Amino acid sequence: MEAGRRKRSIRRAGTLLLGLAVTAGILIPSAGTSLAAGADIRVALYADLGSKYKSTTPFVTLQSAQGWNLAEAGGGAALLPVAANAKVRISLDTYRVKVLETASWSEAAAAAKILQGTSDKPQLFRSAKNGGTVYQLYTGPYASEAAAKDGASRVAASGISLPGGQTPAVRGGKHLSAGSYPTLAEADAARLTLAASGLDAWTAAVPGDGAARYEVWVGEAANEADLAAAKTLLQQAFAQLPLANSGSGILVRTDSGGDWSSEVQLPHYQISGSGAAFAAAGNEAGIQLAERSKRTYRGDIELSSMNGSLAVVNEVPLEQYLYAVVGGEVSASWPEEALKAQAVAARSYALAQGNRFDIANVVDTTLSQVYNGIGAESASIIKAVDATAGEVLMSGGKVVETVFSSNAGGVTADPSEVWGSGSGSVFASVDSSGDAAASATAKKWYYVLLPSGASGYVREDNVKLTGTKTAGGLAKLTATVNDVNVRPLPVVQSGVSPVGKMNAGETAVVLNQTLESGSYSWIKGPYTSAEILKSLSGKTGSTLPSSITNLQVTGRGPSGRVVQLKANGTVVEVKYPDLFRSALGGLPSTRFDIVPAASYTVLGADGKTVTAGSSPAQGVLSASGLTTGGGSGTVILNGGGEARVVEKSPGFYFIGWGNGHGLGMSQWGVKGMADEGRTYRDILQHYFHNVTIVKE
Repeated sequence: MEAGRRKRSIRRAGTLLLGLAVTAGILIPSAGTSLAAGADIRVALYADLGSKYKSTTPFVTLQSAQGWNLAEAGGGAALLPVAANAKVRISLDTYRVKVLETASWSEAAAAAKILQGTSDKPQLFRSAKNGGTVYQLYTGPYASEAAAKDGASRVAASGISLPGGQTPAVRGGKHLSAGSYPTLAEADAARLTLAASGLDAWTAAVPGDGAARYEVWVGEAANEADLAAAKTLLQQAFAQLPLANSGSGILVRTDSGGDWSSEVQLPHYQISGSGAAFAAAGNEAGIQLAERSKRTYRGDIELSSMNGSLAVVNEVPLEQYLYAVVGGEVSASWPEEALKAQAVAARSYALAQGNRFDIANVVDTTLSQVYNGIGAESASIIKAVDATAGEVLMSGGKVVETVFSSNAGGVTADPSEVWGSGSGSVFASVDSSGDAAASATAKKWYYVLLPSGASGYVREDNVKLTGTKTAGGLAKLTATVNDVNVRPLPVVQSGVSPVGKMNAGETAVVLNQTLESGSYSWIKGPYTSAEILKSLSGKTGSTLPSSITNLQVTGRGPSGRVVQLKANGTVVEVKYPDLFRSALGGLPSTRFDIVPAASYTVLGADGKTVTAGSSPAQGVLSASGLTTGGGSGTVILNGGGEARVVEKSPGFYFIGWGNGHGLGMSQWGVKGMADEGRTYRDILQHYFHNVTIVKE
């Protein structure tokens, strides 16, 4: 990759400050950007950015089908070559705890296995020393010297067996350079000479004047005082050593902790020095990152330190980034016009971010846009991105931050329903009937009452209607196979136990039918008062009751999304309406109704409403509804032929539509419109108002 390519990365300027992550509904003001032809985009894969973003790892393991180089960031000199298909591990040279040193790999591995289950993660290195091989077990890395000291105390108390006289000790990334050499081989030879005399010594690749050079480093001090003390001792013992404080570089070690059942070795490079930044310089095959689900990325992988943690940033040409983003956001099988619409929206969104994440423009999760690397690419998506190359949405001379969500549930959100206020003329609530495309292949589920009195849902392909009805006019069905699960909700949930089972020939009463819960429509619950209160805790400014007996939607916005909620008659205050999604246990959207599980209200012949509850003496009989009896297990039948069981335990069901914040473009709505023959330009201008599509 040519030198200086990173200098063409996205630069700051003004844009629309919409401040909404694509699907997470989190308010983060965008920094803004200007459009730059051929710009690269920086995607944070791992970084500790405080409240903005935090995803950390102690090391990364890289591999590629083609050879590549570990180089100075910014297109600098290649420092360490990596052969095709070779694995290398990379971490920070920072605060750590040296647990033990032994000539036995098995002894070190046994201790590492114990530590593996703790917060003090082990790393094992193989080194030459005193004419033999030693294994050095560490834990870490730690963000500070104080954190490393705490780690040392925990390790000492962990019960691991330590060789005689050894105790866990804090180490760090401050070293002394004991000589500089023009080649890696010469530096290695000097290192081995020092190691043979009992010194801990490592080879380091060091950038300088546009070319690589190599040094031998000794000592691993955690602070300046320890480094000065080490220098004094070394000068006394080895007066001939030309000692100087080390700068930035890559410490070369051998990792022996790839597999704790048998020794597996691989090169381990540690990024050392304040402000040091290096890069795995990409190639046509891309570089695989094992810790990120073995995804392979185009472009370069930059490695540096941020807040004491390893920061991993993928820098890649914007259009190539979009190949993976569009593939991560929508299906490659969708119509071409839908893929084009997604490509333009994704490009506009990316360019509107500026340096939102400090060292990066975006992250690889739904906090920005889903980015899964080369594996998400396909020919149809590459074609759509290339066909719209450089095209963005503009309004008022600025790039639009084209937020989108998975499914608007039939109508998109008004800005007031998301963050509580308007935002210019770009966004408004519009019809999104194409969202129903998401349920085109959804299975039908029957809500049934079993002879035992239990009620739940069975999927249509496991049962059939018998053609007979109960005295109350409810249909019956029978199971066609054995072990049919009766689910609490109309969806398969592997971690949730069924409420019952049906075997072939067994019958049940059909109370209702619905489509399988998905991105277009869904049912969640029942959630108890305790579960709702726990979820609301810390997310509302209201004083919450000790128990919720009544939960009502008392305010809706233009699209029908919830903007106000009351618990026991008191308003539940949130910072902005879309926060109701997370505040209520992670609901897919805020376009929902609330149905109490332990009661059901029907309209009587006299125009009055009557509520059936779980009181044993209670029953309901009216012109439009009837019960099979009073109390828990009561079946309510309305005039439309739909029925429901009144549950024993109080709680609340949430019945809703859509998936995501619903603002801007609905991805399933785009698919539906494309199915109808609409062009990508028509689609984008339907979802975003007062915009023009500009090719830059």
